[in-house]
Parts: sequence; C-alpha cells; structure tokens
Amino acid sequence: MSNTIETQLLVIGGGPGGYIAGIRAGQLGVKTIVVEGVNPGGTCLNIGCIPSKALIHAAEEFAKVASYAAGTSPLGISVQAPALDLAKTVEWKAGIVKKLTGGVSALLKKNGAQLIKGWATIVDGKTVEVAGAGEDGGALRIKCEHLLLATGSDVVELPFLPFGGKVISSTEALSPTALPKHLIVVGGGYIGLELGTAYRKLGCEVTVVEAQDRILPAYDAELTKPVATHLQKAGVKVLTSHSVLGLSDGGALRVRDPDGNELALDADQILVAVGRRPKTDGFNLESLGLDLAGKAIKIDDQCKTSMRNVWAIGDVAGEPMLAHRAMAQGELVAEVVSGKKRHFMPAAIPAVCFTDPEVVVVGLSPDEAKAQGIEIKTSMFPFAANGRAMSLESTDGFVRVVARANDHRILGWQAVGVQVSELSIAFVQSIEMGATLEDIAGTIHPHPTLGEAVQEAALRALGHALHI
Repeated sequence: MSNTIETQLLVIGGGPGGYIAGIRAGQLGVKTIVVEGVNPGGTCLNIGCIPSKALIHAAEEFAKVASYAAGTSPLGISVQAPALDLAKTVEWKAGIVKKLTGGVSALLKKNGAQLIKGWATIVDGKTVEVAGAGEDGGALRIKCEHLLLATGSDVVELPFLPFGGKVISSTEALSPTALPKHLIVVGGGYIGLELGTAYRKLGCEVTVVEAQDRILPAYDAELTKPVATHLQKAGVKVLTSHSVLGLSDGGALRVRDPDGNELALDADQILVAVGRRPKTDGFNLESLGLDLAGKAIKIDDQCKTSMRNVWAIGDVAGEPMLAHRAMAQGELVAEVVSGKKRHFMPAAIPAVCFTDPEVVVVGLSPDEAKAQGIEIKTSMFPFAANGRAMSLESTDGFVRVVARANDHRILGWQAVGVQVSELSIAFVQSIEMGATLEDIAGTIHPHPTLGEAVQEAALRALGHALHI
C-alpha cells in the first residue's frame, strides 16, 4: 500500500450506516473504502444495541430462575437459588459482539469494499488522512470522488458529573467486572431504563433519577404507564422531577427534589444516561464549513450536505438516532452514488424501547395526529384479552392503532407489552404500504399469537372487535 490511494466512495465510520453503505456500494460496482477507528459495527454492535440486548436477556433469565427459587412462580416450577458468574456472562456477550463484527468485516470484503483501520482526519472535501495506515507506517492519504460521513454519536457527558471513578456511561455498564450493590441511573429515557432494569434483575438496588415529571417523557403517558408499574413491582425506585446537581465531597449524588430541597443519594455506581450527541469533533469536520442543524450535520432527502459530493448519514445527521435509520440511509447513498435515483422518504421509522415491558412507536400517535389537524379513528386492544400473552405470563399492555377517519388509512401504531418489538415489522409495513383498517382486519392472523392484538385493534376501530 502506497501512502496515497484513490477511491470513488470513501466512508468515514464503519457503524451500521457506514458498513451498509460500503456493502451496497461494493455490490453496485462502486470502488469503496471504509475507514473505522476501532471495530466495524460502530456503537450498535460494539457498545450499544447488541450487547445491551444480550445483557437484558441474561438478566431476564437470571430473574426468572430467581423467581422459581423464591417459590413465587404460578407455573409450579421450583429450583435452588441461582448463582451468577458475571465474568462468564460478559464473555458470552462479548462472543456475540465478536462474531457480528467479524461478520461485518467479511461482508465488506466479500462485496469488494476495502476496510482500513485507523482514525481519519479530513484534509478537504475530497481528501482524508489516516494516521499510521501508510505503507511505511506513516499517514495514508485517500483521495475520493464522494465522501460519506458516518461517524455516529457520543454519549452526553454532564459537565457537573464527569465520567470517571463511580460515574460511568453505558459503555462501562455493558461490560461490568462486578455488580454494584446500589446503582443510580441518571436519566429515565430508554437507555437508562433498559440498563437499570437489567441491573435490578441481576440483583442490584436501582434508583432512577429523571428531571421530567415521568419516565420515557418522549412517549405518551398511557403508553409508558405499564413500564412504570413494572419498575415499581420490581423494586426500582424512580425519582421524577428531580434535577441532578453533581457529587458531594463524600461522593454522594446531589439532587434537588420538586420542592427545591437538596438530597444526597449514596450509591456504588452512577450511570449517566441522558442521551447522545452527533460525533462531529476530532476529525477536522469544521474545515469543510458544512451547514449544521443544531449540533448535527444538515442533510437533504438524499443525505447530501451543503458541499457537493459530501454526504452524511446516521447519528451524525441528527434525530432519530436509530441504527435502522442509518442502515437505510447508507443503502440509499450507495445507490445514489452509483447513479440510481433515490430519496430518503420513509413513511415511518419504528422506535423500540427494550424495557420491561417493551414499547414500540411507529408513525403518528393520537395527539400528534390531532396536532396536525387530522380527524382520526383510534382504538386499543389490551393484552389481558390475548391468549398468547396469558400463556407468556404477561398480560400488561396493549396495541393501539391510529387511522384517518375519512378513509381509514393507518397513520400510526403504538404498543406496550411482552415481545412487542417483534410486532414493529407488521406496524411499519402496514404504514409503508398504505394499508387501511379494513386491510388489517381482513387479514387472517395466526392463533395463538400476540399479533392477534394487531387485528383486534383494527377490528375495534371499525366497531366490531371479536374478543373484547
């Protein structure tokens, strides 16, 4: 490898958006290089989606066996008290991550895209340098026709509660060497609640501190109520309308309650999970002078930035910061670069919280539709009336549908309950394909499944639900 090479498409970042762009571009015959500083797969595969779901599953299995040992299972199952080998659990989780990241590398190679490990620094809109990647161990200069920015996002650090010591981010929380006796989670959004719930199921005391007046404030209260109920049942202490002030001299977390009183909360660890921000620092992005939308790179419906042949996808391009959105954008950019005519105009992008129970939101909620002046029909079908939910010992929650009143075109779905993440595919498909309430009501749904609640919600909106 010489110290200067050329390519048609250069991707900075090998996360879900970047690696998908590389794979699809390779399939289309576009000469492509993907530069990744750590491991391919980005936050999602390495320190986000995949390892968190693995930890959540392990915690659920441990909690289930613990309930059998306590003699509280209605199934009549009893066992001895379980023991947890945390190192083995983390090793299992790491094995999944390694397999998936290795798979990404293999897929890039299979499709003709070159993966270069190193940190890219932008020279100009058509040139980057990668330190230490040159033939002689020096900087490798890469010239390109198209530059795709897929650098992802970083966790938000609170200036009065910097990371270090007992204050950790989700990255450290996903690879624990020991479990804290008491974990405080700062932030009642989906990341904080997913990890906080997992730690509670592993036997830790957990306190969640949220500045807003309820958990998951981005979702409507009806949808999040079952999650709040489960947290209370599980023994998770939730302090809403409490603002964090910092650490005391003794290491306690200082918070202010709704009445203005200052409290000191002791904990072994404090997990700060207050969101993520676009990763725009550290690679000389400012030299391009791109238009920004807040802290994110501003893009159009083809993921073009304000500079010709410079593109941006995923978290660095702002909300919603979801891996599947980045993947769809990466595929689109590869196709546009290859000469195809594509625009990023999805009818809906599903959002899933892997809390207990799970929460899914696709399209418009009733309040959002009404705010747009749309007259709607909406209905809800409870899992308490669903046989499969009963057999899974989880009847909390519901499926809700939102449709336009005049033509019954479906505008949105919301669900909360056991395994509802698997229903999100049906939800987004129905909206993308322009389905009506009659389409869903008239589709035979297999029995017994949770998916029957989808059909029943549509039937109920039409005035003739069968099981309620």
